[in-house]
Amino acid sequence: MTNPIITIDGPTASGKGTVAQRVAHALQFHYLDSGALYRLTALSALREKLALEDEQAIACIASHLPCHFKGEQIWLDKEEVSDVIRAEEVGNAASKIAVFPGIRKALYSLQRSFSKPPGLVADGRDMGTVVFPLADLKIYLTASVDARAERRFKQLISKGFTANIDDLVKDLAERDARDKNRSIAPLKPAQDAYILDTSHLTVEQTVMEVLQQYSAISVKK
Repeated sequence: MTNPIITIDGPTASGKGTVAQRVAHALQFHYLDSGALYRLTALSALREKLALEDEQAIACIASHLPCHFKGEQIWLDKEEVSDVIRAEEVGNAASKIAVFPGIRKALYSLQRSFSKPPGLVADGRDMGTVVFPLADLKIYLTASVDARAERRFKQLISKGFTANIDDLVKDLAERDARDKNRSIAPLKPAQDAYILDTSHLTVEQTVMEVLQQYSAISVKK
């Protein structure tokens, strides 16, 4: 890989998206929200009323996904869907379709196409283990289920969605189980990942830690 790559993996609501965006901005790197691609695929499948078990049909959608990113905006064809894909229904559907090998394979080449000069920060669940195994720096963010549920609750409320904290705890625990136990690309830290527990860290503290880790690696090179 000629372009520097930082991967930031972790479970749902661990803060990886916000942290990755801010690290990318600080370094003036490109940013890849890989989870958004699964959410976009799930949204398309829901709108077409496909069964979430229909791996072949949904993989076809994933392989021809008409999406692009403009700053923090996420577009599906000509529609800006940044908030729409954050709905819990879409998130749960994305978690369910992500267990299928055909769907994951359909999105791998799209994800890798985001690696461009001057560099890339990619967040997801298998960025460091599968999609970018030779990344310069691999970060794995984690946090307690309660801390992550509280963050997701605040995020949803701020965007105008209704939410129940107990339901969020249950949903996150179920997503964790699916992500960690799926047969292909299960959620886990890469062997050479730097593991960072964000349960009691602010976003700013987490971003600073990631930047310090990258700076240390850059100095060594």
